Amino acid sequence: MSASNDAGLSPPAPAAPPQGRPPVPVLTGTLRPNECADLLNLVSGTKRPLEDVVADFLARIAPERRLRFGAAVNFIIMDKVMLRPAERLIAFAILHQGYSSQLENPFVPVLIKAAFEETSAKQERAFLQLLLNSTNEDNNREILRHSAAYYLEESAYVSQVFLPREQLEERYSCNVVEPQPCDNFRAATVSCAIPDPDVTESCTDSSEISLAQSNRDDAVTSLLQQTPLRGMGPPWIRPLPPRLEILEGELQWLNLDNNHELLWDGSMCADTSRGDAVRDLVGKACKGPLPPAQQEQVLVELANHWKLVYHCGMTPQKLPALVEHNPLIAVDVLSKLINSPDMDAYVQ
Repeated sequence: MSASNDAGLSPPAPAAPPQGRPPVPVLTGTLRPNECADLLNLVSGTKRPLEDVVADFLARIAPERRLRFGAAVNFIIMDKVMLRPAERLIAFAILHQGYSSQLENPFVPVLIKAAFEETSAKQERAFLQLLLNSTNEDNNREILRHSAAYYLEESAYVSQVFLPREQLEERYSCNVVEPQPCDNFRAATVSCAIPDPDVTESCTDSSEISLAQSNRDDAVTSLLQQTPLRGMGPPWIRPLPPRLEILEGELQWLNLDNNHELLWDGSMCADTSRGDAVRDLVGKACKGPLPPAQQEQVLVELANHWKLVYHCGMTPQKLPALVEHNPLIAVDVLSKLINSPDMDAYVQ
């Protein structure tokens, strides 16, 4: 396994920094459990000389993990409640000395920004100025001889000269990091550590409401192991596709009509007495002559409803008898059956 994979670093960004400039600190991923314990042990040594703390840091943290470790330190110092004032000074010293053996330190912009943070304590800003103004190894050694608790005293900065921000940035111009392209999702991230709005900063050191040391350590460890150091970004949500226009009647099968009504066929059970009368008269006409009145009735009914000729019971076998006894009715019936498919049988 390569060192980069073992270190757990994220893949390089599409736009690499210009040649000769330090990489942007990778604020992704989590720390290992033993690294979280090392971080808390290091910052808790407020009475120890800073040079001993830095030596422990260089001995415990492998070079390929120092960038990740420094990113975690940067994460916990962004919230002024996670660490006590003396512990914050140790964290800044680790960021400053973590790359002392190299020409460039990727965390120098973080230190310069914190040195001019108006909401920070005066001792913290003075200590950062002291670190950033130490330009040679002798000055560094002299600064690291003292403990973090010592630098919380006002007497440690009696002769301290505060340089303007522009001068410090010019001095560390080789450490300036080119901003990389940032997408909208990364720009919208929020910090995973949100201060309690019900607890003011003046109350954070109160023994009545402050968490115990073990609880504080557990909270910091949980943040470093379970949350992304770069912050919480908005989730990618695919919007629902637009609905098509609803056409009239296309959803009728979804909303069934429960009003069931009986439908009545008015043509059913119609009066067929007229057809029965004509059938009876035609049957009699085939057996013998009809009186003139009945002959007239048959002719009138066939004239008014010519389709009755198909329902009067007339067949080719009965036609000779009808011609013999009632020729007028036979002629009228044949004229009505002229288009019948059985016309040939009638003619024969």
